[in-house]
Amino acid sequence: MNNTGQIRVALAQINPTVGDLAKNADLVSKYAFDAANAGAVIVVYPEMVLTGYPVEDLANRPSFQSASLAAVDSLAKRINNEGNGDLTLLVGYLGQSESAKPQNCVAVIYRGEIVATYIKHHLPNYGVFDEYRNFVPGNHSLVIRVCGVDIGIAICEDIWKTGGPVAELSKRNIGLLLVPNGSPYEINKDDARLELVKQRALEVGAPLAYVNMVGGQDDLVFDGDTIVVGKTGEVIARAPQFEEGLMIIDLDVAIASSDPDLVISNPPILKYQKIKAGIARRLGESEEIWEGLVLGLKDYVEKNNFKSVLIGLSGGIDSALVATLAADAIGADRVYGVAMPSKYSSEHSLTDAKQLAENIGLNYRIIEITPMVANLLENLRLDGVAEENLQARVRGITLMGLSNQEGHLVLATGNKSELAVGYSTLYGDAVGGFAPIKDLYKTQVWHLATWRNELAILQGQTPPIPVNSITKEPSAELAPNQKDSDSLPPYEVLDKILNIYIDQDGGRPKALSAGFNPELVDKVVRLVDRAEYKRRQYPPGTKISSRAFGKDRRLPITSHWNES
Repeated sequence: MNNTGQIRVALAQINPTVGDLAKNADLVSKYAFDAANAGAVIVVYPEMVLTGYPVEDLANRPSFQSASLAAVDSLAKRINNEGNGDLTLLVGYLGQSESAKPQNCVAVIYRGEIVATYIKHHLPNYGVFDEYRNFVPGNHSLVIRVCGVDIGIAICEDIWKTGGPVAELSKRNIGLLLVPNGSPYEINKDDARLELVKQRALEVGAPLAYVNMVGGQDDLVFDGDTIVVGKTGEVIARAPQFEEGLMIIDLDVAIASSDPDLVISNPPILKYQKIKAGIARRLGESEEIWEGLVLGLKDYVEKNNFKSVLIGLSGGIDSALVATLAADAIGADRVYGVAMPSKYSSEHSLTDAKQLAENIGLNYRIIEITPMVANLLENLRLDGVAEENLQARVRGITLMGLSNQEGHLVLATGNKSELAVGYSTLYGDAVGGFAPIKDLYKTQVWHLATWRNELAILQGQTPPIPVNSITKEPSAELAPNQKDSDSLPPYEVLDKILNIYIDQDGGRPKALSAGFNPELVDKVVRLVDRAEYKRRQYPPGTKISSRAFGKDRRLPITSHWNES
């Protein structure tokens, strides 16, 4: 028997919370109801949805492993008791091998039982699972029959690697491939995903549904972007980015085309009036980055139960962008800004900070730090750079004091260019609990600020960021007439060198071959290499690039290697 039929599939693009097994189970249950009410016969959830993802070293804890196993067993019974037992669910969770090693698993749930388990084979080269790469047992492929359709299952990296489960599934003549994912956002990554999904669908000769989670988790943000392609690689449906929701889709598939490992329900579903598939609008690069940063910040605040955020407003572009992001993420009424002028602060620093606060509608106050700095200088007798840094540290003390007193989360406002070359003060402007723009170069900060203002104009709103904050020359204002360019090359030049040295891992030779002055390259490389100890102490922040500090790129703090 090798004819075609139709199957209605539900793809749950949802936002779990790491460690909150009860809340995550509630999410699974809610979307099971929605899927059943929509007439779906199978619903697919993201990778490790029941535990949240990534769980990092929680995976090593026997208590967490046991809780995950108990939760998935309880969930199976719950779904059945709620009247949705005839729905087949693919639910990701943390499993355990016979030797108590953690496993990234998908449970196949039907009529109150876990009727099959698929264990991920290809694991990412980060996090706790890497240690156990060679210990992962289980089937090399799993095929289940649901309503007469033979469905293959793979998890995330299983389709990124050549060979393995997908290669075996390509030999099994399946009718559909379902892939739960926990794939973090990176700029332009969605195009790579789409090409990969198309390629794997062609390899297995069947439609492929790629289901991705959405939401922020520490320094990661997941963008959803669930994709369904046909067996010839054509895009059938695509979900919105950075939005939680359920995609229902009717697929034409081969019926009873292979020898499945498990038959769940055999009778094929006859063709009926199809739900019209939709392909969501792809976001432009600036909008995509903005939505990722907003969601990453929002979930960090909400999932860690902070009631509000606090930002030092300098009148400059970095703090203005962070304040705007925060207002978009959690609402302006929960954003508190404080200007902390010193004797070196320009008049426009205060006027620009005040204008920003008025434009956004955030809470705003001024705390003069000159008396505090003067008192410390009198007792410590500092001058030069030590005096400059003292001002930044007094601001840091002020912010953290207000944080302790009032319960705000302090947002650091440093960008990737500054972090790269160490242009920040430990325990000064580097204080805080989260750093929303730490993976944005300075030139990207300017670009996003301009884009956000243009968006406001298009929407008939007041542009949030004062034009002067965007156009004026950057300055830390810790000394008379100080400019960033006194210490650093122009950011337009600096960022190009940093992109080569950091994002491309190009090293000094590649920077020189790009035509940059050797002395300038050596200076930048030296600054980057010497600043690792500062970066290690900087707050976490949303990762948007493939080479984010802390997550993707770490240098030895103690090192005598000289790139030149």
